[in-house]
Amino acid sequence: MNARPAIEHLVHTLRSQGRFCGSSGSPMYDELFELVAEDVESGGVFATILSGHEDDSARHAVPLRLLGGLHRLVLDRRAPTLRRWYPSTGGTWDAEAAWPEIVLAAANHYDSLRAALDQPPQTNEVGRSAALIGGLLRINRGFDFPVRLFEIGSSAGLNLRADHYRYRYADSQWGPVDSPVIIDDAWHGALPPVGAVRIVERHGYDIAPIDVTGADGEMNLLSYVWPDQSTRLDRLRGAIAVAQTVPARLDRRSGADAVAGLTLAAGTLTVLWHSITWQYLSADERTAIRDGVDVLGAQADAQSPFAHLTLEPARDGPGAPIRFLVRARSWPGGELQILGECHPHGPPVNWQ
Repeated sequence: MNARPAIEHLVHTLRSQGRFCGSSGSPMYDELFELVAEDVESGGVFATILSGHEDDSARHAVPLRLLGGLHRLVLDRRAPTLRRWYPSTGGTWDAEAAWPEIVLAAANHYDSLRAALDQPPQTNEVGRSAALIGGLLRINRGFDFPVRLFEIGSSAGLNLRADHYRYRYADSQWGPVDSPVIIDDAWHGALPPVGAVRIVERHGYDIAPIDVTGADGEMNLLSYVWPDQSTRLDRLRGAIAVAQTVPARLDRRSGADAVAGLTLAAGTLTVLWHSITWQYLSADERTAIRDGVDVLGAQADAQSPFAHLTLEPARDGPGAPIRFLVRARSWPGGELQILGECHPHGPPVNWQ
């Protein structure tokens, strides 16, 4: 069998991820993914580490698994010589100077990096809360009920605490004034109504949930944040502090199984939300989730409403650019609404 097409697929995946990181404000990962891609093309150490993953689908996010594993080695000091190059540990990125030490660290920690390839990325991007809570404020305006909140692909469940973060926009703010999480430039356009929202139940589901009450869970989450994005790292650390005091239940369960087990409750608005999760699900699981949402929608009435709120990628047609849309369906009724658009990491959310 000719292995070259598989290598080319892997190299393309690495470079595509690097370009996306660069366009999203991480020049470090743009450069680093290019170096890894060149190393794979030449049969270097990263080609060996990634062996067996050449044909993996882009939805498995193998590049992010790899560099998340490498970042973890830096954060927990197993690769201390790299700390001077990683901004997340006080260093300054220099691709030319850092690369030889990265190659050496990769060779010395082969087993750890191979193990990282089996772990799905757990970004748990807190900035997405700007889209989710803004969408919930708009939905809840029509019901004004206490909210039972459920999330699939919840990772550590940090976005389940979205109402405990502070959002700054235009000349205003929304959320607790003493929150350790500040999301600047959160909302543009037709702003959501900024009334109160009362979340009475928080329940997350993930195939590999992370407990951030322990140091290991915190390190896992930090490792998947791109090291040169200090604002994201600060938001994440603040959200972990909030999670210590605001409880949310997390269960190890697939999205399809979680939705199949949901029920409605009289006098409350039941909300299912998720963000940048859809791309990681198989076609069968997506179908099962859609079917489960339709079942819940059919059961909803004026006293037991239900809403499905999402921040997920979409295309207007084949070959069209990907857009990240905030969309909602609320029952009774079930009409699909496009509420806004934003970056996959969140702010600013441009509301329609």
